[in-house]
Amino acid sequence: MSAPDMSAPAPSADPVAVLGECVADAFVRPPAVHAETPAIALEVLPGGGPANTAVALARLGTPTRFLGRLSSDVFGRLFRDHLAKSGVDLSRAVAAREPSTLAVADLDEDGRADYSFNAENTADFQWTPQELATAARGPVSCVHTGSLALVRPPGGQAVEELLTDVRTRATVSIDPNVRPLLVEPGAYRSALPRWCAAADILRLSDDDLAHLMPGGTSPEQAADAFHADGARLVVVTLGADGVFASLDGERLRTPAPPVDVVDSVGAGDSFMAGFLHSLHGAGALGGRLDALRAGQVAEALTFGARVAAAVCAVRGANPPWAGEL
Repeated sequence: MSAPDMSAPAPSADPVAVLGECVADAFVRPPAVHAETPAIALEVLPGGGPANTAVALARLGTPTRFLGRLSSDVFGRLFRDHLAKSGVDLSRAVAAREPSTLAVADLDEDGRADYSFNAENTADFQWTPQELATAARGPVSCVHTGSLALVRPPGGQAVEELLTDVRTRATVSIDPNVRPLLVEPGAYRSALPRWCAAADILRLSDDDLAHLMPGGTSPEQAADAFHADGARLVVVTLGADGVFASLDGERLRTPAPPVDVVDSVGAGDSFMAGFLHSLHGAGALGGRLDALRAGQVAEALTFGARVAAAVCAVRGANPPWAGEL
């Protein structure tokens, strides 16, 4: 057995903070037989991209803090219970008066979800600069954000501005998670250069890339553009085709593990959790990724793909615990 690499940085004791929304995912199910009245049966599960990432990170064993605005309604109570039981630190979550965000998901034959959203004036997007400053106070190794909370008004601008402050003391990770039904993709495109300037890590899905750079832009071409705007590490998840990454222009690819897909809900969020978990364990988070090596990125890609595959094998965004991998 080889000796451990004593030059490798030790994992930071500081938590990864995940900033963003919780969404109540209501899945359409075959209804019970009704004699007269047609009905749609719904099964509601806790979801939302950032919340899914926080849950997956905590279950893997990374100290994780969730920075979110949680409603006091029935869905908000569901979110709190789910996050807390997964080991997520909720000490900086805001108790919000507004209602929770609801998404109704109809799954196609391949397990992909087609969403309709109820997101007007909901708790997730009402951040104030004062709330954010309080929530993000204290040592953190990384702040991961994105999805709707970064782009929807009125709070999106405040979240974006927070990243400039956080960047002086922590790694910044952004996952745009484009939702064209709620936000015009052009809004993401105009904001993307600013996000790249703030981010050390930018992760997109192949669907995100198609919305942000329509016309068949390759992951390599996209990565070069994002590097030019400031992002050092660009990661593009490609579904069954695996994962592409570019670290300062050095290309890496990782295949997707074979899996019998039940659905893909939460797969990208869980990939990002596995990826950040691996980088946190390698001691790579906490600054501008100056000491990050391509081999560490490759290990993180492989581990993230394993976590995503485990989520695809079950219904809904139900990421594995460390012992289940």
